[in-house]
Amino acid sequence: MTSPGPQSASTLAELDAAVTGCRACPRLVSWREQVARDKRAAFRDWDYWGRPVPGFGPADAAMAIVGLAPAAHGANRTGRMFTGDRSGDVLYAALHQVGLASQPTSVSAGDGLRLRGVRITAPVRCAPPENRPTPAERDTCRPWLAQELRLLRPTLRSVVVLGGFGWQALLPVLAAASWRLPRPLPAFGHGTVVRLPATDSGPELSLFGCYHVSQQNTFTGRLTPAMLEKVLAAAATAAGLHPTGEESGPATAGEGAGRG
Repeated sequence: MTSPGPQSASTLAELDAAVTGCRACPRLVSWREQVARDKRAAFRDWDYWGRPVPGFGPADAAMAIVGLAPAAHGANRTGRMFTGDRSGDVLYAALHQVGLASQPTSVSAGDGLRLRGVRITAPVRCAPPENRPTPAERDTCRPWLAQELRLLRPTLRSVVVLGGFGWQALLPVLAAASWRLPRPLPAFGHGTVVRLPATDSGPELSLFGCYHVSQQNTFTGRLTPAMLEKVLAAAATAAGLHPTGEESGPATAGEGAGRG
């Protein structure tokens, strides 16, 4: 039986439910399920998620964070974006520090974590071998992110893109979701800010480039907590949120818990 496609979803809840049934990329399906069966010794008592991972955060988010793909023993295990691995440890600690997450840790989908006005997602929804999806897998997964951004469009004001892969994957998604991109296309860089103009179908959108929160970047100091917090705070300000640790924000910025 074929699962519903992204275009069939009229709400983010419908989209999140539909994406978990996707089996469009045979290599990714095989790998995510193999990892879920074989497990890592440290997680042998876990019931791995082993499916595509939906976005996490409120349906009326003013800010989005776009990564790369789920980690094999992180989100592929827990079922929530950036949850259960070292990259997520760094990201959620920074989000909490600037007032966008209710707690600094993210260990499981039922740990009570809530995001304030922020939704976390990725251009590829299944864990890829060696954390490297192919261009074809990226393109096959593109409609899911495009529909997610269309549904977020009424409230979305800023996007933080983690890494060059996410940046390159996101630009055609934005075009597919009817944002106007500058020419030539902007290059990725840490601290890069690009303003996409308002159109009849939506307000201005600010893109922020940030090095990925990978272990390679954070262990070597290429990306420090202070660097990450600075980008998140700037994106929150552009979105009309309050990066101060307060829970206040625009009326449209709700909270999300569990599997986004």
